[in-house]
Amino acid sequence: MHVGNARYVKREDLPEAVPVFPLTGALLLPGGQLPLNVFEPRYLAMFDAALAGDRLIGIVQPVLGEAGEGMRPALSSVGCLGRITSFAETGDGRYITSLSGVCRFRVMEEVGEGHPYRTVKIMPFMSDLSAEDDEAAVDRQELLRVFKAYLEANKLEADWESVERAGNRTLVNSLSMMSPFGPAEKQALLEAPDLKTRAETLIAITEIQLARDFGDSDTILQ
Repeated sequence: MHVGNARYVKREDLPEAVPVFPLTGALLLPGGQLPLNVFEPRYLAMFDAALAGDRLIGIVQPVLGEAGEGMRPALSSVGCLGRITSFAETGDGRYITSLSGVCRFRVMEEVGEGHPYRTVKIMPFMSDLSAEDDEAAVDRQELLRVFKAYLEANKLEADWESVERAGNRTLVNSLSMMSPFGPAEKQALLEAPDLKTRAETLIAITEIQLARDFGDSDTILQ
């Protein structure tokens, strides 16, 4: 995996522990881009430390309704590691940044004291770094059919030339990250074991949403 100016190939290329940015409803996937507007002092400090080090930050969702140690919200078991590949200061105390997805990770334990942000030990999903390509397993035609139905039902438009040019991996991950679904659905997309399963999960979630919002999804999806 080549991200920004760095290459991540083996376990030794990744840290044992990373600072984490808990964000409800946020989804970062390997190869994806997540823009962030950072303004809380503890997260400004976290980005300062990351920029001075390996530029890696973990994005992970809090578990809604569950408090962890010290009344901090418990963290979901799986997150995604991102590298800071864009950074700007606004002049009013904020950072406008972008993270590029490196690989998913499993949260092993929370560590680190003495700084205002949270740090966890991680077990990376090494398969995310491999060059193995499972794009051909994606049912692109079905994915586009459901995507088109969703756009039409919500009276939205898309840049179809860009959609047609996108490879299956870019298409599936971009649609997953941009989808307006809730935290549980976002976490399911993150934890899908492979690209084919993520595409199938995205199709299923979209069909359920269409049926919930517009009635008979079979009619909408024709």
